[in-house]
Amino acid sequence: MRRLPLPPGGPRWVGPSHLSAWRAALRLVLLLGGCLGGPGVSAGSRRPNVVLVLTDDQDQVLGGMTPLKKTKALIGEMGMTFSNAYVPSALCCPSRASILTGKYPHNHHVVNNTLEGNCSSISWQKIQEPTTFPAILKSMCGYQTFFAGKYLNEYGAPDAGGLEHVPLGWSYWYALEKNSKYYNYTLSINGKARKHGENYSVDYLTDVLANVSLDFLDYKSNSEPFFMMISTPAPHSPWTAAPQYQKTFQNVFAPRNKNFNIHGTNKHWLIRQAKTPMTNSSIQFLDNAFRKRWQTLLSVDDLVEKLIKRLEFTGDLGNTYIFYTSDNGYHTGQFSLPIDKRQLYEFDIKVPLLVRGPGIKPNQTSKMLVANIDLGPTILDIAGYDLNKTHMDGMSFLPILRGASNLTWRSDVLVEYQGEGRNVTDPTCPSLSPGVSQCFPDCVCEDAYNNTYACVRTVSALWNLQYCEFDDQEVFVEVYNLTADPDQITNIAKSIDPELLGKMNYRLMMLQSCSGPTCRTPGIFDPGYRFDPRLMFSNHGSIRRRRFSKHFL
Repeated sequence: MRRLPLPPGGPRWVGPSHLSAWRAALRLVLLLGGCLGGPGVSAGSRRPNVVLVLTDDQDQVLGGMTPLKKTKALIGEMGMTFSNAYVPSALCCPSRASILTGKYPHNHHVVNNTLEGNCSSISWQKIQEPTTFPAILKSMCGYQTFFAGKYLNEYGAPDAGGLEHVPLGWSYWYALEKNSKYYNYTLSINGKARKHGENYSVDYLTDVLANVSLDFLDYKSNSEPFFMMISTPAPHSPWTAAPQYQKTFQNVFAPRNKNFNIHGTNKHWLIRQAKTPMTNSSIQFLDNAFRKRWQTLLSVDDLVEKLIKRLEFTGDLGNTYIFYTSDNGYHTGQFSLPIDKRQLYEFDIKVPLLVRGPGIKPNQTSKMLVANIDLGPTILDIAGYDLNKTHMDGMSFLPILRGASNLTWRSDVLVEYQGEGRNVTDPTCPSLSPGVSQCFPDCVCEDAYNNTYACVRTVSALWNLQYCEFDDQEVFVEVYNLTADPDQITNIAKSIDPELLGKMNYRLMMLQSCSGPTCRTPGIFDPGYRFDPRLMFSNHGSIRRRRFSKHFL
């Protein structure tokens, strides 16, 4: 593939004529409390570089990492793989907003993929973008910052500044207009639109992102550290594979695990409405989607290999942390839901997370419970920034990466989602009432206006639990013991110990109203947890039900 040139003048970092003045200003920022160098960085040594590779809709539970042999070898086997990495919302824009801000959705207020849901809205740009971790890296730590790929689903919308808008915090901006595509798309290159067609050699987006990333590594300044965020379209629909990979995995089918093509008994009504057994056409559709998703990931595997080889060539690899993760998971036939995300189950909320870098021993697996709200704090910690100066909900897991012993760590995270539904009947599914959405194929709906839930996901030495409540007329509750039931088939809400149920209910209310440090308070299975049983009960003596934040709904 032909390499794409950088825009005239190269990336928008400081030119040589201003370098001395800029360095003097940077020294002043550092003296006033900026980034002082991360753990293990001695005075005068160069702060580490950081690369974040973010995929789109890549699951962990259903074999999403299987096609990425080179990525697993070059990042996972050379560093640490997290087996309990979660997203706080199983939808692209809220999850990406959590990565950038280090906040739960109820604090960054991005609730869905629309402008009305605060996805890349004017409000998001004014309130949240100035405090994202890349903005801090650039303004307070003197990092060169590079972005390439999908940003937020409504980025580039005319009502939100169009493609001319370049978010604060980025030295070089190479962002996709709106949602994932592979051909026939438009990019914002430092605020100027560039259209691409359907010629593989110059337009296939995953390869374009690889090439412009390599160009950045050739053009960057060698005097300051850099941060790169590369956000690929794969394996998001429309699942268009590169020509050389379109015949791979012909004998691969979606996993027939225990919760495949079964009725979601004793689950929320949206799950129960799925048609069981699925039709042959639905199964063929989801198998084809599964296969194509894997095909698109082969180009991501190539991207990672090219990137690491170039970092090695430039001499930067030994001083660079590389993170690989996804914005949410995905399902293909579980509980007879053909394809999508948005649900509270492991296949949608659990994601891959692989990290390599200085001080990380190879071939490690961590069972520690981490979430994508932790990425920003971890990267800022690497840069040496004082995390007490942020308002982030997440925690730095840099001590885990560095093998800290006797580490006190959390035992639970919050998962929250606001359902979407159309207020009119879907014309392709006239038998369905208003209030549902994402109804395909065979008019099986993947979302609804009251598919609004919040969960406490708990992983501790003794318990592996999920407690969820829906904001609907039923106030429906789902509870799963994932030690005994990893496929989440049996809802134990009615059989679990009432005292434990009450504690989980109260912990959920605490997390849903948390902000910053209060999001990091001990969970119910932490030694430091303190619980007053009186808090479980209202004046009528019944267990208190959690109220959804007005900002979240």
